[in-house]
Amino acid sequence: MGRPFIARLGANENGFGPSPKAIAAMQRAAGEVWMYGDPESHDLRLALATHHGIGPENIMVGEGIDSLLGLLVRLYVGSGDAVVTSAGAYPTFNYHVAGFGGVLHTVPYKGDHEDPDALLSKAAGTNAKMIYLANPDNPMGTWHSAEVIQAMANRLPPGCMLVLDEAYIELAPDGTAPKIDTTADNVIRMRTFSKAYGMAGARVGYAIGAAEVIANFNKVRNHFGMSRIGQEGALAALQDADWLRFIQTEVAKARLHIADIAQANGLTALASATNFVAIDCGADGDFARRVLAELVARGIFVRMPFVAPQDRCIRISCGPKAELDALAATLPSALTAAGAHEKLG
Repeated sequence: MGRPFIARLGANENGFGPSPKAIAAMQRAAGEVWMYGDPESHDLRLALATHHGIGPENIMVGEGIDSLLGLLVRLYVGSGDAVVTSAGAYPTFNYHVAGFGGVLHTVPYKGDHEDPDALLSKAAGTNAKMIYLANPDNPMGTWHSAEVIQAMANRLPPGCMLVLDEAYIELAPDGTAPKIDTTADNVIRMRTFSKAYGMAGARVGYAIGAAEVIANFNKVRNHFGMSRIGQEGALAALQDADWLRFIQTEVAKARLHIADIAQANGLTALASATNFVAIDCGADGDFARRVLAELVARGIFVRMPFVAPQDRCIRISCGPKAELDALAATLPSALTAAGAHEKLG
């Protein structure tokens, strides 16, 4: 549009920023950037292993979850192999499946949640190699309990792997993540420093799984893909528990602020376990798209789900108060321009 946004609230980034200790570590590492990053991410893997109480052989570090998903699909999905996901779930996984020749099968959401029973049924019926499920979910922000996810893992069809994307897990309520089981070779879990740790631009993610599954990444990964600066920043961020608690508090306050903004405009915010909130605009996807377009035209960057009926919502990232106040000041006129007076009677 030839001008910056007033508020950047659309990319699920952590607008509160990374740990000051992580920033300092990355600044120090910048002076050593003439060297390649450690191809094994040894120190970071060891720290993550200690953090999770598992072995470093159960962790693979990569250039964000997106990169790891691509490697995983390359390893396990061949031409014509079936893969199952939810219609409207995180699309990057779907692109990898298509790129490596897999056949994607989808099931609908159930009550704005991904549906484990439907995913399992579809996987059994298609002889799927893989099921993708995000918990908490993107784009809706909803979540299942650890018991539900573990029960799903226990019922996986033979030869099917559960890809459990836990990008937002540090922002979810206690009892959302099942206990890590590194003996299960049919479950792989994805974590990231992009969300709660506020380092989306550094591109640091990691996979947790059985040692033999993790070792397979070495066949296809870019061994020098990790930035030295990102590695050092992630290591410092992981060790700063106080900053993580600060972020968790700020995100929780921002979720409440977004819900208040929605309510003040006659809209409904969905309960969220992430650093964004889906707002039900109360009509159909066409109306929500008009609301989104009007917000963008007013300098407020937001996004939305793209499959009905979830596309009745817009999705607002949790950000600093000034940016949410800008949303609050802009949303009424955006709704009016989108035809809200007709929707509200």
